[in-house]
Amino acid sequence: ALQSENVRKMLLAFSRDLRVVMLRLASRLQTLRYCAASKQEPPPSLAHESLHVFAPLANRLGIWQLKWEMEDLAFRFLEPETYKQVARLLDEKRAYREGFMESLRAQLERSLNQQGIAALVQGRPKHIYSIVKKMRGKSLDFDQVFDIRALRVIAADVKGCYAALAFVHANFSPIDGEFDDYIAKPKANGYQSLHTVVRDEAGRAVEIQIRTQAMHDHAEHGVAAHWAYKEAGTKGYAGVSASSEYDAKIAVLRQLLAWERDLSGPLSAKAQSAGQGLFEDRIYVLTPEAAVVELPRGATTVDFAYSVHTSLGHRCRGARLDGVMVPLNTPLQNGQTVEVITVKEGGPSRDWLNPELGFLSSARAKSKVRAWFNGLAMQQTVARGREAVEKLLQREGKTSIKLDDLASKLGFKNAEDLFEVVGKDELSLRTIENMLNPPEPSPSQDDFVLAKKPRTDKSAKSTSGGVLVVGLDSLLTQLAKCCKPAPPDTILGFVTKGRGVSIHRADCSNFRNMATGSPDRVIDVEWGGQQAATGALYPVDVAIEATDRQGLLRDISEVFSKAKMNVIGVQTQSVKDNRGGTAWMTFTVEVGDSGRLNHVLGLVADVSGVRAARRR
Repeated sequence: ALQSENVRKMLLAFSRDLRVVMLRLASRLQTLRYCAASKQEPPPSLAHESLHVFAPLANRLGIWQLKWEMEDLAFRFLEPETYKQVARLLDEKRAYREGFMESLRAQLERSLNQQGIAALVQGRPKHIYSIVKKMRGKSLDFDQVFDIRALRVIAADVKGCYAALAFVHANFSPIDGEFDDYIAKPKANGYQSLHTVVRDEAGRAVEIQIRTQAMHDHAEHGVAAHWAYKEAGTKGYAGVSASSEYDAKIAVLRQLLAWERDLSGPLSAKAQSAGQGLFEDRIYVLTPEAAVVELPRGATTVDFAYSVHTSLGHRCRGARLDGVMVPLNTPLQNGQTVEVITVKEGGPSRDWLNPELGFLSSARAKSKVRAWFNGLAMQQTVARGREAVEKLLQREGKTSIKLDDLASKLGFKNAEDLFEVVGKDELSLRTIENMLNPPEPSPSQDDFVLAKKPRTDKSAKSTSGGVLVVGLDSLLTQLAKCCKPAPPDTILGFVTKGRGVSIHRADCSNFRNMATGSPDRVIDVEWGGQQAATGALYPVDVAIEATDRQGLLRDISEVFSKAKMNVIGVQTQSVKDNRGGTAWMTFTVEVGDSGRLNHVLGLVADVSGVRAARRR
């Protein structure tokens, strides 16, 4: 009853301020020290309470330095004869034992450093109560207790800890059953260290602990090594918040609750009422290895699985609470131990995202499930795009082309990005096909026949041969490649030697130069009315200047694709300059009416990075 009442008081104090717990522990240790120094016997209840209530609390908080001293002092008052007997046995061979241990310590530290393992080797203090507990618990004689001869190795990091362990086991004889790896599997109160017992050349057993400095600090001071408080906090309770990791506070609470369970005794209604305001929106459950997991109130076993690891959540198929099978949508309660049952491979169910079914509560778990399904959809899109591109390459006989090279030519970072936009129908296969096989203008497309236009007085004055009309059966014509005219451009003809009439745009600089040299070979021509009816297409060049960037070619190609303009040729050149890099591009597109081109050029100019877009 006395212990339970003290537990209740301690929990009530914690609910107001964790520092009160630390002060109570320090106060009790100070009382024991005073009694020992003044040789005054404390009340038996005080010593008993110190050994069985306060010392376990210090252990749960990980403050071993305080725990060991409190245990030894309390045991000294509770069982003075046993205490004196063990102390006498320790003193009898102290000089020999200390000489041996110092020699072994120096030898081990020197050997580790020679092996390139930066480590500090220390002797470990001997705690009488821990020796007595081990003697009683394992029915050992004093000489059989390994704690009497003990060393501690402080390594630089975890890798150094295991390297030191390997060296110790290689140069000493390890004793079977006396090795514990608390680094890979820490104790519930956060303690981490490697424990091993070996025999030296003389067959003497020596216990060795190996840990990092951070692990040592935690082992010595526990939560006191991690906590720093500041007033007027917003996250904490009663104006107290942690300036270090918030999870540390949760761990302390869990250890206090576990300590309370250790002492067995239900909380009073008063204590329960006082604790109701503490972390009301959070719950704290345990893994089978006794690690504390913080979750939002209302969280389920699936939330728990995702909080431990994303893969564990994806493969979760069942759960046990405190050893009992429960449905996956079971809400968790404080202090429960959760075990997740998984399959080797698998993914989440879409039902988990249905809020009415109550499988998920935490935002983290929901985002992980959504990300999994988004990734699955992306995989399907990429697979669909890959299949389409590979079929196109097979059809075109271009299977030797590297997919990454093809993607790079189209302005994509890699083939996966190309497959993605193809799978989303954001890039036409026709664009890829045209890049693979840019069509050469054929005579049937570029050559047109001129017929005489009814002569007018004006035209008769300007030419001797009358006015010619493109598209009628008369003279052989060809569209000039220098300016690539297209309806309804103003055009003029130039009679060539042996190649018929070359049709130029009226503003073509090449035409003006030729006309200046041979004005008698210039004739008037115009577009025939049949061109629109036959659906003829004319190649025109578009010049673009832009800031060079990843995906620029792709974005511009998409503009032409959406405008239903077929791209039959692309030329690009990129030069680094003080603006980061300039790209010059020439797109050859097919149009039935050059008048539409101005609208499309406006759309191209709106593409990010494009500085200018014009017809050549």
